[in-house]
Amino acid sequence: MLFNPARRIYAISDIHGCSHLLQPMLRVIDADLAHSRPRYAIEVFMGDYVDRGPDTRAILDLLVERSRRGNSIFLKGNHEAFLVRVFEDPSLFEDWLRIGGAQTLMSYGLAPPDLKRDDPASIMRDLIRAMPGEHLEFLDELRLSFTCGDFFFVHAGVRPGVPLAEQSESDLLWIREEFLQSEEQFGKYIVHGHTSVRTAEVLANRVNIDTGAYATGNLTLMSIQGSRMLAV
Repeated sequence: MLFNPARRIYAISDIHGCSHLLQPMLRVIDADLAHSRPRYAIEVFMGDYVDRGPDTRAILDLLVERSRRGNSIFLKGNHEAFLVRVFEDPSLFEDWLRIGGAQTLMSYGLAPPDLKRDDPASIMRDLIRAMPGEHLEFLDELRLSFTCGDFFFVHAGVRPGVPLAEQSESDLLWIREEFLQSEEQFGKYIVHGHTSVRTAEVLANRVNIDTGAYATGNLTLMSIQGSRMLAV
């Protein structure tokens, strides 16, 4: 794998509202930058910032602030995509609650919903009003993938047999078994999350850094410099 040794990439995925885990990782990045002083550093956040964990609002505050540095890439996860779909189609509200949406509502000061009494469309309007404009803009501007050297960063993975430039949004955000079981060399080395593993899973064609932060308390940070990858 080829990567400019003067550059360093830091990658984090599937934060899921766990600001108490993200903040220490950001401090680790800052300390490493101060110590190693790479010529250029890139921070790649690989989606699923919202839902499940307790503090979606604080996560988006932290990431919006991080974006002002100008060297961060923010990818879309399936949870961000689904939240935007619920904004547009409140009939999906109960499906969203099943994947951790109530925690997002409560992080913005809204009460847990009573499905027998509350109107989903009204709740989602309240959520939009409660969210700072910069949070809504952040969700709207998320990217599907990022390529640097021989590395391809994406939330969920890619469909085997399809060129990276022709991957569908659905696969980039949602794919699991077809990708996870493939031994194909995809043209780039894939860095992804989406499917939780106990520890970072480093294989010949991909690395999975989703370690189930909201359930395990373990948020993984991957550092890439030259031909070296380190997950902590």
